[in-house]
Amino acid sequence: MERIGKVWLTGAGPGSSELLTVKAKRLLSEGDCIVYDRLVGKEVISMIPAGKELIDVGKRTGRHTIPQEMINEILVREAKRGKKVIRLKGGDPFLFGRGGEEIEALLREDIPFEVVPGITSPVAVPSYSGIPVTHRDYVSAVHIVTGHQRDGGGKKICYKGLVDAGGTLVFLMGVRTLPDIMEGLLDAGMSPDMPAAILQDGTVAGQRRILATVKTLKKEAEKQGIKAPSVIIVGEVCRLAEDFAWREKLPLFGERIIVTRPNGRGDKLEERLRELGAEVLSVPAIRTEPVTEKGKLEKISRELERLKEYQVLVLTSPYGAERFFQVLTETGRDMRAAAHMKFAVIGQGTKDALAARGIVADFMPERYDGASLGRLLAENLGGEGAGKTKVLIARSSLGGEEILKELRENDSIEYTDLVIYDTVIAEGCSGVLRSCIEEREFTKAVFTSSSTVEGFCRMAGGGSLEGICAVCIGEKTRQAAEMRGMRTVTALNAGVDELVACICNQGKGGGVRKVN
Repeated sequence: MERIGKVWLTGAGPGSSELLTVKAKRLLSEGDCIVYDRLVGKEVISMIPAGKELIDVGKRTGRHTIPQEMINEILVREAKRGKKVIRLKGGDPFLFGRGGEEIEALLREDIPFEVVPGITSPVAVPSYSGIPVTHRDYVSAVHIVTGHQRDGGGKKICYKGLVDAGGTLVFLMGVRTLPDIMEGLLDAGMSPDMPAAILQDGTVAGQRRILATVKTLKKEAEKQGIKAPSVIIVGEVCRLAEDFAWREKLPLFGERIIVTRPNGRGDKLEERLRELGAEVLSVPAIRTEPVTEKGKLEKISRELERLKEYQVLVLTSPYGAERFFQVLTETGRDMRAAAHMKFAVIGQGTKDALAARGIVADFMPERYDGASLGRLLAENLGGEGAGKTKVLIARSSLGGEEILKELRENDSIEYTDLVIYDTVIAEGCSGVLRSCIEEREFTKAVFTSSSTVEGFCRMAGGGSLEGICAVCIGEKTRQAAEMRGMRTVTALNAGVDELVACICNQGKGGGVRKVN
């Protein structure tokens, strides 16, 4: 028998990932197939876990790449294959989102469905631009109108009724028909001096606001090259925009920053950047995974058998700390097997990962890199009459030589370099993110290792990335970025505060073409 799946018509909000509902975020991690449109924000797309099937059905004004009937067929087809289908729609599924048409198609085929409301742009976009759509001192009603009529017909806008009703008017999908909208309002008796605004790319990095009047908005929009998607607001509440504006006052407003750390490893950094006003795209350039190669597994087994011989355990990443204790558990041991050892960590993140297990790090360099950690150990271990100090370095398969070079300077140190997890270079990303990288639609990229630089370059097609502002951690990462022609700035350490300060100090855009 045919196993029927299910479709969730899910609102993705106006663009910012922070305006995604809790349920929508959960569904993105649980769904098998994500069918998304053009108005879904790039930041939201970047949150979709790797391995999900993505189907882009984006439609653009004047160029409908995929007809609505075909979208309906895709939903039915994928559900009939037994999949959890997430129909991800910009804003809310039922506000000019054709959600009703898609449900009708699902009903005809007996496909089960749910509707997940989304934060809608006619309210959210003005809010992000300092315009409340209602205010007791101005208006107590708001009217939401589509400026784009259905092809081949549909009722025309009753401008007279809108003007007579009063209240704030919000027009969606109206950039192309802006002249007709303004002319219709004037012909219906609206004052030419009524405040009006057009808001482009609300809630994301390219957010722009133009304030004018019904008489002058068309001219100002043309002069400043306003493009879709934009929201048109008409009403007295537009007078509040200058005083109520808040987002453009944030220090990183207008920045679109790519973070290349593996999934889950850059969460604190991304949260902090968003708090400061940036749009953040999570584009993992590498991924970490347990060792599977037979030879590496055998070496892990041997070293764990003689773990008591080691006096110092060196961990060079938070994941390395987590993975080491996972390996102990997987082999029938626990943290008591390492209780006799001192612990050395490369930086604050790794120190915190140890602290979460009740372990205090004994060694941590002031500068968070391999060379500094190796130098610290070389200066503090062994010594006259102390005999050899045996050091176990548990780290990634892509670990650099810097720490080993420093340890070799001390003849009293004997070390074993043990690979406990593999770091794999990413091969690709979604089409939306790939185009963002290729077209330089971002202002800065954060790199935490030379391998993240390599992975990012592969995503970009392997070509030169000359001129990109690369925020790097460590000298090796900086050199890798500069070899690709990037303009670099290096954070002293990998801590969130240091990285954020480094990003903020570079100023707006960092010398890279700003997003539109």
